[in-house]
Parts: sequence; structure tokens; C-alpha cells
Amino acid sequence: MPYLHDMSTPPQEPPSSSQPPSSSAPQQSSPPPPQPDQPPAAPPGPPQPQPTAYPYPNPQSPPAQNPYAQPAVVGQPAPQQANPYATQPGYGYPPPAAPPASGGNAAGRAVLWAVVGAVVASAAWAGGLFLTGGFGSSADLRGYRAPANLCSSADYSSFKDEYPVDDSAPTKNVMKDPALDQSYCSLSLKKTSSSYGDAYLSLEVDLHKKTDPAPEFTATWKNYGDSHSDYDVTPVQGIGEEAYLVTQDTSNGSTTSGSRYATLAVRDGWMTFTMYYSAYFSSYDSDTDPPSLDDVTGWLKTDTKSTLEQLKD
Repeated sequence: MPYLHDMSTPPQEPPSSSQPPSSSAPQQSSPPPPQPDQPPAAPPGPPQPQPTAYPYPNPQSPPAQNPYAQPAVVGQPAPQQANPYATQPGYGYPPPAAPPASGGNAAGRAVLWAVVGAVVASAAWAGGLFLTGGFGSSADLRGYRAPANLCSSADYSSFKDEYPVDDSAPTKNVMKDPALDQSYCSLSLKKTSSSYGDAYLSLEVDLHKKTDPAPEFTATWKNYGDSHSDYDVTPVQGIGEEAYLVTQDTSNGSTTSGSRYATLAVRDGWMTFTMYYSAYFSSYDSDTDPPSLDDVTGWLKTDTKSTLEQLKD
């Protein structure tokens, strides 16, 4: 019976996926369905980035240039872009220098002129020290010398008429030092009838080889009357560069009491010189007619001029 025939014919299984399709069969675009006896597929993982035509970088790609970035303006620094391939500071390379601010040329010129000014000032300072003897090599001694025996090198002939007897044993000394040369003489003045000295004369020459004595010399002698009572101070012209005459008379015209004193102090460059006269009166003195202060100051001026000439080389 047709019915039994149909039931005895087993149904045909679909072709296996392992078998190649017949050449005459049409190509299928979709894969075959899974077989019932195959294990289920693993769940899908996170989606992988796919190439794209859009200009957005993926996390593993270096940043792409922005085609819409504005061009840099001349004179202004361009905006800084992070460069993951640039060498970072601290690995043997200095950090990149910052771009100069506007007006950099003016600032550079200011720095240049400051450096030039410092060099010029230093040169002027060094030149000033050299000219003024700040280095100790240009002392303004005007050719003066400090002799070993100032007593025999000085001129005090103006006192000879009043005191003709020579001192047979005057006091003299000399000092030589890189900073100061000094020569000193002290002698007694005697009249013919006297057994002892009637007056005393002292001389001293100082050559200042390291420092200019002008400020201290002026302060000492110009203001001598301020620091010593009853002394008269008179500036003297025509002797050296600066000179002062200091006098005092406490005898009040007496020849048996009191004293008479006179000093002429001179500075010429870095040389200083003093000639000092003193006379003391008592009732035991044989000198009953001592010279006046006017006479003594005249002799000091004359002999100081002559002595300074003799002390020059």
C-alpha cells in the first residue's frame, strides 16, 4: 500500500558539514548551523577596536595631529602639546627652555649694558686705586727721604746766632718699614754763657708709604687748639701743601717762670714734617733774655723750608 511504503522509507539525514558540498550545489553565504552534539560556544568577550576612518585615536595609538589646530602666531609661544615620545627631564637632559617673553631683545640689551657697566666700574675702581696708591705702590712722597742722621741733614742755622753752642750728643734715630719711614732728631740749644741747655729743638720727618696722611694730619693740627688748652693755631702759606703753626706762651713776659712753645707742622704729599721749639724758665736759668715767640716762629719757617729742600733726592 502506498501508505505502508511511505512509512517504511526512513527519512534522509541532511548532508554532514564535514563533507564538501557537491560541485553542483550552490554556495551558501552563511555558515551551517551547529550540530547538536557540539559543545556550546564560549560567551563573547569585550569588543575589539576596529579600524575606523574617523580621526580619533584609540588608546594604543599615539595622538594624531589635529587638522583643525590654529597656526602659531609670530611672537607668541605655541600651545604646548603632550608628546609621549619626548625625553622627560631628569634623565640626563635639561628641561626645554621656556620661550622668551615679549620684549626679549630689550631685556637682553639691558643685561648687556649692566655687564658692560660693571666692567667699566671695576676698571675705574682699579685705576683709582693705582693712581691714589690704594695698592701701596704709588705713595706720593714728592722725592723726600728719611736720612739715617736727621741732625746732620737738617738746617737749623737760624738759631745759631741766639744759641751758638752746638750739642755734642744730640738724640737721633731712624726707622725703615714698608708702611713708614721715619727719621728723628732732638738737640739742646745753648748760649755761650750757659752751662746747660737753654732751649730744645726737635725735628721729625715721616714718609707714609701705604696710606695718605692728609685727613689725619689736618684733623690733628688744624684742631690742635680744640684738644689742647691755651694754644694758638695759625695756617701757614707757602710751605709744602699744608702747614700749621702752633704756639703757646705762659711766661707772661717773665724770664724766671713759665714757658714758650712753638711747632711748625708741614705736609707735602704723603710726607709730614715737624720742627718743635720749647724753652722753660726758672730762677736758676742763666738766660735772662730769651728770644720772643715772634723771633722763634720766623726761624722755624726759614729753617723748615731749607730743611725740606735738603731732604729731597
